[in-house]
Amino acid sequence: MSDATVDEGPVGDGTRAVRAGLPEPVKHEPTLPGPVFAAHFHLPGEVTGPYSYGRDDNPTWTLLENAIGELEAPGRPDVETLVFASGMAAISAVLFSQLRAGDAVVLPSDGYQALPLVRAQLEAYGVEVRTAPTGGDAQLEALEGARLLWIESPSNPGLDVCDIRRLAVAAHAQGTLVAVDNTLATPLGQRPLALGADFTVASGTKQLTGHGDVLLGYVAGRDAEAMAAVRRWRKIVGAIPGPMEAWLAHRSIATIQLRVDRQNATALTVAEALRQRPEVTDLRYPGLPDDPAHKIASRQMRRYGCVVSFTLPTRARAERFLAALRLVEDATSFGGVRSTAERRGRWGGDAVPEGFVRMSVGAEDPEDLVADILRALDESAE
Repeated sequence: MSDATVDEGPVGDGTRAVRAGLPEPVKHEPTLPGPVFAAHFHLPGEVTGPYSYGRDDNPTWTLLENAIGELEAPGRPDVETLVFASGMAAISAVLFSQLRAGDAVVLPSDGYQALPLVRAQLEAYGVEVRTAPTGGDAQLEALEGARLLWIESPSNPGLDVCDIRRLAVAAHAQGTLVAVDNTLATPLGQRPLALGADFTVASGTKQLTGHGDVLLGYVAGRDAEAMAAVRRWRKIVGAIPGPMEAWLAHRSIATIQLRVDRQNATALTVAEALRQRPEVTDLRYPGLPDDPAHKIASRQMRRYGCVVSFTLPTRARAERFLAALRLVEDATSFGGVRSTAERRGRWGGDAVPEGFVRMSVGAEDPEDLVADILRALDESAE
């Protein structure tokens, strides 16, 4: 799939991914320099230049931030990207740098499991927290007078989708900032900044890096003053990634288009197979033509993600199904090259049935994965 024309001409996702963030070539130097391990930098005289202390900045972060920025906002030099130690660090940086006592924020009521913890902390700081579901653009009803609107589309784990552009227009009309959690979609699935958001936020732990071996988060934004506040929060809190994690993330981004295309295609195949099973209910995947979110998703997403959700009749049935799988690991998180699945109710905090399963489709051969899933469903039947 090709992107819009940028300064250097038409560039596809694969070409952009393998070149993203690379420095200008230097004879006899590696294409992607190794991680820079430094708590401090040589700094005689006046404090000038980009690098002074390891909590403030690092050359390895800079290359990664450039790479992510090229994926989230190609051809947009006005967009700044900042990397963090985790997705939650990135989420917290936007919320706590932009909100003050007396402000109101609108969060999704069906969003990421940790958001209720964030809500409690915001309320302790005197911030009014309103919630509404993602589906049906229901957050519009809670928007009046809010300082910040937080969108998660597709939502995790329910996979509902909202019209990001519509919500952003309504928010900006009254001076409300808009942040979109883009973790599940990835920048190859949708670009929230192009849809009107002020911030795009994500956990790089998931499909962006895709190997289940890096904790990382990032924020990209188009308002210099707002991003300066996010950067200041990162410095104050010290929620910074290690240089090795940043380097591993940059290396992994080179294959994101290959991984995303394979995983998205297989996710659709898995969803179509699950749709034929009578014991499977509430099947959700935005790429299915009959999914409730498909119409909106097809307008704003270029790829529909690697996560499929569905419900089995009981908690026991779901647990037997997960235990019977051979190619799918029973693990939390999503987006990795190895398929995972879990019964989300085991954690608490998600308003889902006891038999609800969130499955992250990996890069296995689709026929092998489907066969394993169907066999596990058969074996788990009472």
